[in-house]
Amino acid sequence: MSLPLQLVSPPRVRTARRYLMCPPWYFAVSYSINPWMDPTQPVDATRAMSQWTALVDTYCALGHTVELINPEPGLPDMVFAANGATVIGATVLGARFRDAERAAEAQHYQRWFAARGAPDIVMPSAVNEGAGDLIWTGSLLLAGTGFRTEPAAHREAQEVLGIPVISLQLVDPCYYHLDTCLLILDDSPASPLIAYYPPAFSPGSQRVLARLFPDAVIAGAADAACLGLNGVSDGGSVVLPVEAQNLGRALAARGFEPVFVDISELRRAGGGPKCCTLAL
Repeated sequence: MSLPLQLVSPPRVRTARRYLMCPPWYFAVSYSINPWMDPTQPVDATRAMSQWTALVDTYCALGHTVELINPEPGLPDMVFAANGATVIGATVLGARFRDAERAAEAQHYQRWFAARGAPDIVMPSAVNEGAGDLIWTGSLLLAGTGFRTEPAAHREAQEVLGIPVISLQLVDPCYYHLDTCLLILDDSPASPLIAYYPPAFSPGSQRVLARLFPDAVIAGAADAACLGLNGVSDGGSVVLPVEAQNLGRALAARGFEPVFVDISELRRAGGGPKCCTLAL
């Protein structure tokens, strides 16, 4: 049950977005590449599809456009479209996955962009797991490393995208991608706002985040543990896992509208709303 939410700050204004998503036709947990994945526990594929469809419907109801890429047999994690690329303006920086189980996803996302006439597609030489670890604030690219994306990919992203990059060290394997422990709430270049879970970061990275974002929303352990920070904000509404009620209250106090979705079946593979969503 959702708890009452009270707006304290003036309501914020959302902006229409374009998202790329991939249906979970072949979703399964058949291997383990993060602590969330347990191949011995059965996955309800029908429920995963229903939850994913509800997420798409939520975006459409908020006025956003959802484009689709067809999944490929044998790639059960392709549903997590955020890892397929990083898109800044007209430039697409493709992905290069660390784990062999996901490696083939990169070429399918590359082909999708090429088929739609993307003018500038660059495939990385360093391991780079897309917008899971490379997150645009509107003025800076926050770049995670420690478990998947390599530090060399941060330098490569800066050269390809031509934007300043801030490297952040992840230290908890449960938060293996940056978007599992940090959420961009407002990507206005003049006043970006984030939410994050400090214990997921090294002490130095915690100090960097505190200096860059002194007004950030600080999430607690319970909200982090349900992947509550793996949400999607359009500047006004924030789509969150339904369990992240405390985070929802904190965002409502800042003028955001929390929109809760059940993504529990896909969380069995370590994913939430943001993992399923690549901003175009």
